[in-house]
Amino acid sequence: MLKSDVIWPQSRRFKSKTEWEPIGFFSEALCNSTQFDLKLGFFSSSAINILADGFATFLYNGGRMRMIINDILSAEDKDVILAAQNKDLIIPAFNLSDLESIKDALSDRSKHFFECLSWLIRNERLEIKIIKPYESFGISHSKIGVFYDGLNKVAFDGSCNFSRTALIENCESISAFCDWDSVNDAVRISDIENDFELTFSGKDETVSYLAPEDIRTKICETFGGKSLKQLLVDEEEIIKEYSQGQLPLNIVNALFRAKSKVRAIIDRINANVANSSHTEEKPAFPCGSPRDYQIEAFNKWKSEPNKQKGLFAMATGTGKTLTSLNCLLNIYNKFDFYKAIILVPTITLVDQWEKECKKFHFSNIVKVCSKNKDWANELDAIKNKENFNFSGIEPSYIIIATYASFARESIFRSLIDFNKKATKQILLIADEAHNMGAGRILDRLQAVKFARRIGLSATPERQFDYKGTKSIMEFFGCENNEYTFEYSMQDAIDNGYLCRYKYFPHLVRLTPEEMAEYIKVSKQLSKYFIYDKEAFPQGDDILMNLLLKRKRIIHKAINKEAIFKRILEDRYKEVGNLKYTLVYVPEGCRPDDENADMFDSTEFVSDDVVADSIIDRYTQIVQDVSPTTTVRKFISGIKERNNILEDFATGRLEVLTSMKCLDEGVDVPRSELAIFCASTGNPRQFIQRRGRILRLHKDKHMAIIHDLVVVPEISSASESYTMERSLLATELKRVKDFATMSENADFAYSELSEVLSYYDLSLF
Repeated sequence: MLKSDVIWPQSRRFKSKTEWEPIGFFSEALCNSTQFDLKLGFFSSSAINILADGFATFLYNGGRMRMIINDILSAEDKDVILAAQNKDLIIPAFNLSDLESIKDALSDRSKHFFECLSWLIRNERLEIKIIKPYESFGISHSKIGVFYDGLNKVAFDGSCNFSRTALIENCESISAFCDWDSVNDAVRISDIENDFELTFSGKDETVSYLAPEDIRTKICETFGGKSLKQLLVDEEEIIKEYSQGQLPLNIVNALFRAKSKVRAIIDRINANVANSSHTEEKPAFPCGSPRDYQIEAFNKWKSEPNKQKGLFAMATGTGKTLTSLNCLLNIYNKFDFYKAIILVPTITLVDQWEKECKKFHFSNIVKVCSKNKDWANELDAIKNKENFNFSGIEPSYIIIATYASFARESIFRSLIDFNKKATKQILLIADEAHNMGAGRILDRLQAVKFARRIGLSATPERQFDYKGTKSIMEFFGCENNEYTFEYSMQDAIDNGYLCRYKYFPHLVRLTPEEMAEYIKVSKQLSKYFIYDKEAFPQGDDILMNLLLKRKRIIHKAINKEAIFKRILEDRYKEVGNLKYTLVYVPEGCRPDDENADMFDSTEFVSDDVVADSIIDRYTQIVQDVSPTTTVRKFISGIKERNNILEDFATGRLEVLTSMKCLDEGVDVPRSELAIFCASTGNPRQFIQRRGRILRLHKDKHMAIIHDLVVVPEISSASESYTMERSLLATELKRVKDFATMSENADFAYSELSEVLSYYDLSLF
């Protein structure tokens, strides 16, 4: 890496005949970069001869290079530079199409460089623009460039031309600008980038552009192709040759680190060949290539100002898992190893992420959860390889843990206790990253030092929790309160990555007994309501208990059951079965506050007899409608979770009833019908639930969503009318969000028009 692996002079200035040779700058920077933009000054074959030092290593690191070059190739000495400055002297252009004469003139070192060019071009990792001054006999005389390693940038500008004379014999100097030094240096880098981009884009009116097609073809035909390993071997021999007295001692010293790096790479290649199985597949993106927006997410994540930290706000069903693993794959493609720690809400998702990792051919996967009793030994084995790496080969591994495990002190320490080098290399992926903003997880964020981070969530913001949301944004490098990458549900539907749907809200009225209890609670709540802010204060236990009572009344509303039964009956009459139906039954056991989605688990309600009774009743209603229909409860603690999901996908199991276990991450693409019996005001829950039903399947063309909306009838003269209007407006945000993207938005308006009129609210 440019920042950590290159030794920089404190002055950032490189000067000939000193410890800090310009040739050392170019060799080191190439060895530690993955992109190099070069706008050459005076260009000659002797300059290429010297600058070949780091190119093989650059290629191995996944390097991509863009070059702007002159149409003139110069002799070795500096007199040509002076001639270029002489307006009265006509300088003949060198014929770039005569590559055979160039090949004859080059030494083995220069030939090696052209072989590297051939490799780059053949693999589409090099772009060339050939220019000459517009209507002029002079030459383009820029001497600038930018190195980039995927994390940091270093630009340079100076007097040093690109010839053997300039780099070895002259007294030349180069000033480097490192983006980690200061804001001013970042501005200078941006200016040099803009200079390069103007010319490279073809918009520079001061130059004429020459077509490179013929040159590119002849380079490939003349110099052929060598394997990357052979290029590296040649590189080592060339450095060795030049280190045996043909160059001044200070130049030899400047090349020594490049020689060591090449030797280490060759050793690693040989060791990998010796130790790898012939049947082991190299990591690759499954099913072809990433989608365009997944590539865009990676590019934004790795670019400035993100520096490989990011929060991806992607709609449920758009491939958040694949998007993050594609980032890990790109790390592998660059460094030839991968290291990741993945945090997920549930044990089900531990298994699901493992399957997705294996689709990429990632291996050495450790699952830190109660199902894997040997995880501690497996983790220790990984750390031993990190700490006692005698072979020099970087180990590859993926560790998947639940948030519940991560929150425990002993496990947390085990998961973050890596050496400094590994801490810089490991990619932390937080699935459903909103879970990191609460409780014990939030308290531990400052102790997490992994440099590379990706947070994934359809809804990163935590409802009612500014502090938690702010901490998440800062942890993933989004201090400007903008997500690193966004891909909305509307985008996914419009682009065919989620299926279209119809949405049917159903009004539910409370019974007289329920209404009496509801009014009693509402009067008590109205004393806490802040009317000018239309909100409740935070942190009052009595208030939270009252909100919970109100929620239970709404969730347990008995009239929901009759409407639910009618929806099932209509569906059965229409298609003759109830296959591929998801039912979200009421919970009513936690308020819709910042803790409502903590760990996405039903552990909070597993001992609630009322909750168990509710899900049992709704499950029974399914069988009352159709005794032959297969239906199962999908709740926490069941051992056959994966089998249940597999049976549902094949149609052997027709209906799933659940509270929250299907909220996050669980993949049920075959689902066609969803019935939301739980009136949730938590945006995260209803957005994720909708995402479950909209996943694509080859046999599904349209999804159907039914939503039960409880609307208490409060008199406009009541003291709690204003409060109820505000609470209803919050619930109708869900209806609005669902209806807006549906294929039948008018239905929602007509169904709710009377209520909207009564409370003076607008849906659209």
